[in-house]
Amino acid sequence: MTITSAAYAEVIAEAITRVGSSQRDAVARAADLLTATLRAGGVIQAFGCGHSEALAMEIAGRAGGLVPTNKIALRDIVLYGGEPAAVLTDPQLERTPSVAHRLYDLAPIKPDDTFVIASNSGVNGAVVEMAQLVKQRGHALIAITSREHSARVDSRHDSGLKLTDLADVVLDNGAPYGDAALSYSAGAGIAGAVGAVSSITAALLAQQLVTEVVARLLALGITPPVYLSDNVPGGREHNKELEARYAGRIRRTA
Repeated sequence: MTITSAAYAEVIAEAITRVGSSQRDAVARAADLLTATLRAGGVIQAFGCGHSEALAMEIAGRAGGLVPTNKIALRDIVLYGGEPAAVLTDPQLERTPSVAHRLYDLAPIKPDDTFVIASNSGVNGAVVEMAQLVKQRGHALIAITSREHSARVDSRHDSGLKLTDLADVVLDNGAPYGDAALSYSAGAGIAGAVGAVSSITAALLAQQLVTEVVARLLALGITPPVYLSDNVPGGREHNKELEARYAGRIRRTA
């Protein structure tokens, strides 16, 4: 395929259509879990490493999103755990299982919370360990991952498990093996691919989840706790009032 922005747009449009339709049943099951969580006074805990942190940012703390949401990120061990900032320069940190325990212990987690964990491969140590820990502690777990990529690589966790093995609901982001969609050859045996898919389709799935949860709350006669943009008149005041209901349960950082 020719490497052009138009070609990438075509691939992404197809991926959005495919994921948006093929994951409807799984999105519905996941939305049922999240709706039950909010009705019970719980919070949606979102976690992802590397570029999958974008999924957590899509769920927690954005305009049009749900207020009772919290983002867990690797840098929490510095922001809340007192670790030196230099620890974040370790490119292997997301492959370190023990960091999951540190992150879980530092987060404002309660028994009624449900987790959404994103990982395109679903095999790295911190993600698999977090998924195991979440299930051991009795939380529901929704995974957003690439089934194709995950199926073609080995687990990097000592258990041999992958994120897909541990989740109550798996949402397939439809990304190809290696994530990039447009292959090229530069001659002399040099080849590669560009045009990542997972960030865009994961964002789609995140927003589908939010819309389905809000639809369910409205059907139950419950006013959904949804953020307005801080950049519209009254938005900040609206958001602060809602956030106060979940004081100590959700974190919002720069």
